[in-house]
Amino acid sequence: MEGEGQYRTMGRTSLSAVFPAYNDQHTIGGMVRTVAAEMKKVTDDFEVLVVNDGSRDNTREVLEQLKTELPWLRVIHHETNRGYGAALITGFTNATKDLIFYTDGDGQYDVREIHNLLAELQPHIDLVNGYKVKRSDPWYRILIGELYRRSMRFVFRLSIRDVDCDFRLFRRRIFERITLESRSGVICVEMARKFEIAGFRMAEVPVSHYPRMHGSSEFFRIRHLQHTLRGLLRIWWSLVLSPKLPVWMTFAPKKSS
Repeated sequence: MEGEGQYRTMGRTSLSAVFPAYNDQHTIGGMVRTVAAEMKKVTDDFEVLVVNDGSRDNTREVLEQLKTELPWLRVIHHETNRGYGAALITGFTNATKDLIFYTDGDGQYDVREIHNLLAELQPHIDLVNGYKVKRSDPWYRILIGELYRRSMRFVFRLSIRDVDCDFRLFRRRIFERITLESRSGVICVEMARKFEIAGFRMAEVPVSHYPRMHGSSEFFRIRHLQHTLRGLLRIWWSLVLSPKLPVWMTFAPKKSS
């Protein structure tokens, strides 16, 4: 199979693909099928886990139909919209394989580039982060995104190149040492800071970014911006300023039923 020889040195690869989904009825089905086809080139020990975060469109119905066709697909429904971070936490704590890949369900990243991440996951590497080669968004979102990335790197003392690129591959064992708390998109900054404090070894690879073809971003709504700011202030205090013992490194998250 294509790609099989490329990863022989990794031994038996056990791989979970996690997708947080919110109003992604038009894209999630194709992404699930495509990522499974790519993982089959690497291993037969894989699963796809989609967390439907209270979608108001037909995402639930699409996923339930897919479940009847695809035995390796697992679906968890949040009955209400809990937030992007909450969806990721549900996905990470319920993933069962040794490696966890995740990206968004809206189709702005090409899941076929998972092979670029796998190629960088050498034995001494704990996680691989993507960074966008070129952001395919309106100019004002590109500008705001660049300001946000630069600000987060400075304020939180991060070395990661692109903290809001949601295309990542982890070893699941890292969650035996840290827990995540943020329920919003702030979770990306929280992850990056906690990974660095814990001393996890990181690689970065360029990935493609595509225009959003369906739906719209929730980021620029006033209520969302206020929630994001409060979340950033909270984790800045606890992860940068507070001298207390980092209790989030003392126990592992429990699996939810």
